[in-house]
Amino acid sequence: MAKYFDVHPDNPQRRTISGVADELRSGALVAYPTDSCYALGCRLGNREGLERIRAIRELDDRHHFTLVCRDFAQLGQFVYVDNDVFRTIKATTPGSYTFILTATKEVPRQLLHPKKKTVGVRIPDHVVTQALLAELGEPLVSSTLLLPDEAELLTQGWEIKERLEHSVDLVLDSGDCGTEPTTVIDFSDGEAQLVRKGAGDFTRFE
Repeated sequence: MAKYFDVHPDNPQRRTISGVADELRSGALVAYPTDSCYALGCRLGNREGLERIRAIRELDDRHHFTLVCRDFAQLGQFVYVDNDVFRTIKATTPGSYTFILTATKEVPRQLLHPKKKTVGVRIPDHVVTQALLAELGEPLVSSTLLLPDEAELLTQGWEIKERLEHSVDLVLDSGDCGTEPTTVIDFSDGEAQLVRKGAGDFTRFE
């Protein structure tokens, strides 16, 4: 049975955020709000959590998981970023973008695209997500909360609790968040390739 936490969207309760972070350190899987839409997340290195996300979303091993980072310094620990890419990412973060880049050795093998050795990274512009990342002290391994064979995203915390109460451990609800996944840009070959048009302004990448 999933635990449900209702937090203030602008001033999330410190004790609640701290408790969620502790649960994540113990191996929990959370459904949480971002600036684009709800996501599923677990701690880096939580292999069981990854498999649970794959099972919920029915994903294969070619799916790009995303490391949701607190800031650019943290992001730079997990992916290689050259000067040109650095300037582009810096200009668009925090925000509703996911960038696919070549991973460093800090990224566990099971997170990598099997052929490209890449991983998705992003820095969200969301108070609650940022509070959780600050408390956790490391990125969240995440994937958009889009259920198989469903065109519409789940946007209400209470509905997520009802639908996934036996599949996730925690639901973090701060009211309305985005209803559209991130814009995805692949920089793994050095040039920007627009993979998915989403919540972020994608016109600069067309």
